[in-house]
Amino acid sequence: MTNQVETPFAIDDTDSVRLLSRALARGGDFAELFFEHSLAISLHFEQEKVRNFSRHVDAGCGVRVVTGEASGYAYTEDLEVSAIAHACDTAAHIASGQPGVAPQKIERRERPDRYHPERCLIDLPFLERVAILRRADAAARAADPRVEAVEVSLVESRRQIRIVRSDGEQVEDDQPMLRMNVLVVVADGEKRQKAMEGGGGRLGLEYFDRHQPEDLARRAVEVALKMLDAKPAPAGEFPVVLAAGDSGVLFHEAVGHGLEADFNRKGTSNYSGRVGELVASSLCTVVDDPGLDTDRGCINVDDEGCEPQRRVLIRNGVLEGYMHDRISAKAMGAEPGSGRRESFRSLPMPRMSSTYLEAGEEDPEEILKAVSYGIYAKQFSGGQVNISNGDFVFSTTEAYLIENGRITAPLQGVNLIGNGPDCLSKVDAVGHDFVLSDGRWTCGKNGQGVPVGIGMPTLRISAMTVGGSEL
Repeated sequence: MTNQVETPFAIDDTDSVRLLSRALARGGDFAELFFEHSLAISLHFEQEKVRNFSRHVDAGCGVRVVTGEASGYAYTEDLEVSAIAHACDTAAHIASGQPGVAPQKIERRERPDRYHPERCLIDLPFLERVAILRRADAAARAADPRVEAVEVSLVESRRQIRIVRSDGEQVEDDQPMLRMNVLVVVADGEKRQKAMEGGGGRLGLEYFDRHQPEDLARRAVEVALKMLDAKPAPAGEFPVVLAAGDSGVLFHEAVGHGLEADFNRKGTSNYSGRVGELVASSLCTVVDDPGLDTDRGCINVDDEGCEPQRRVLIRNGVLEGYMHDRISAKAMGAEPGSGRRESFRSLPMPRMSSTYLEAGEEDPEEILKAVSYGIYAKQFSGGQVNISNGDFVFSTTEAYLIENGRITAPLQGVNLIGNGPDCLSKVDAVGHDFVLSDGRWTCGKNGQGVPVGIGMPTLRISAMTVGGSEL
């Protein structure tokens, strides 16, 4: 645990109590002030030149008043007391006008310390920042003469937040984030393919101690070249082996969102009212853990000022619970800690942090050997999911044919079509090779994007519908 971080907010405890009193002037169960100051720098390097450099600062305060399950919300980009007071008056209109609770004396709560960058991009001279991008660009071009175009982007941000609640809790956090992407286009005659590699997390330039820019670039070239020779994907129902790591995005979307408590409280998830039931293969244990140090989904505190909770959502196939914010936790008799928001302009809601399927006991090679003909899916570009029933369609960016237990030809146009709960029930092998994705994912929900982590070991689904072009 550690003491509070230094933040750029000039509002003191006396001001905070007065503002919360104003927010609760018409009544309400509780109120909160969410202060945020964020700084982001971004560089984009294309065709051996810096094409874009930006520095963006954003700051403001959101005010929320909650009455039952209804929320009044207002925000301001002006951090003067008078402007925040006006936002308090606006948010207060959700209440009935009856006397409400009085704000408690402010007490600062300590929080975990899961991330502390050693070296920040923001502190580097401009030319040293550019040099990092040049290294990736040069490595990609040197990797193969068929490399036609290279784009490299590097983004670092620092988000400082303070949450002050009417129950007297105040907590602050300083949230770093680094992300690098390398996109390459390769050409061979009339054939062209592209691939992207990258990653990051809640850390600084020490990320490159483990992930050299050159390695990211070479990996992108390697995948793009493989896909140049990709054959059309078969269509039909086949066993599918999902590679460890980024394949976790499929379960994040097709299963994870259905386990967020707001959908279940409203009865719009296919997991509603099913706690204690078998909802997956007994080989599956699904966890949401905000405490994975420096991972993209890691947080010291959620965006309601609550202590983040590690939650076992599904244990050995049995549904154990959901991810909760304060409102759903109160309504369903659970613990909060999963309330997240994109910024001070947004209401918090139950969201995932780092969600993964735990490792099993099988050898990944043996999992493959048991497949006579099927699909090996390694990277995904995204997909569409129906939260109410779990139906999904996902497109791959890197996939291969499995023949006689071996990975053979690269495939193009692989779409995996299925249902989240049905796929979980058909998991018949889980590897011991758990991999956490390398910090590239942002999750969208109700127009809000938040950084998340995903992960999984190699696993096999006994049968899935594959949408391809070869019947």
